[in-house]
Amino acid sequence: MSDEFKASVAPLESQNSQAWWFVFSGYRLLTINSERVTKIPLAVDPEKLGIAVARRLYIGTLRGFPCYAAEYSSGEVPAGYLFEELRSLFARIEETSYQAAITAAHLLEWDKNHQFCSKCRGVLRTRTDIRAKECDECGRLEFPRISPAIIVLIEKGDSLLLARSSRFAGEFFSVLAGFVEPGESLEAAVHREVMEETGISMKNVRYFGSQPWPFPDSLMIGFTAEYASGEIQIDGEEIVEAGWYRVDQLPKIPGKLSIARQLIDWFVEKHS
Repeated sequence: MSDEFKASVAPLESQNSQAWWFVFSGYRLLTINSERVTKIPLAVDPEKLGIAVARRLYIGTLRGFPCYAAEYSSGEVPAGYLFEELRSLFARIEETSYQAAITAAHLLEWDKNHQFCSKCRGVLRTRTDIRAKECDECGRLEFPRISPAIIVLIEKGDSLLLARSSRFAGEFFSVLAGFVEPGESLEAAVHREVMEETGISMKNVRYFGSQPWPFPDSLMIGFTAEYASGEIQIDGEEIVEAGWYRVDQLPKIPGKLSIARQLIDWFVEKHS
């Protein structure tokens, strides 16, 4: 039996009656904590646990069991269960379960925010053959939104460029990132964002990797690059502080979950 999470649109009639339930209250996920192990509930229905849900979406299968995303509505959380921030669960639950969890979070947000057609305001109905909604009135298809964003680590000898954004909670620094604009390639977005935020020019831009980031609907596309020219100039609004840091001088940086940390760890390993 495969341990992989396999995304799909409609459950098969032959699937088990029990299912993995990814129940969210905001971005907090319902988990079971038993003997210091964190798990996702496997049950026939959340209501059997005394929990009412406002919406539910089938998202695929994991270990032969169907997976559902659901939005918590009301009810007392049973003993041994609790809601935990999705970000905090990284590396605490299995990788395949976490993959299903971020898929569930993304699709729940999409479902909640797309109840009516953006063209004619007709009611949207969920399709069962493709991951989309169809308008009852005009037939327009609405697909889950995915917002591409670039994130880039820039090297300058044995130092890397880190910045602190006005949006960051706390005092941590990270690599530069920004959303891709219409008509723009990923590489063009890398150069534009870095120039706009720090005034730095780069060369040798290389693809690093990508990461779904369902807060609410981003896809982070990572790059590395080398410093070419320019002095750091920040606007004081988007970026409030930036500088070049060696591996033995790093400020507070993002946690292990993010691709930002993967980029920084790659640089640290390279220069250690």
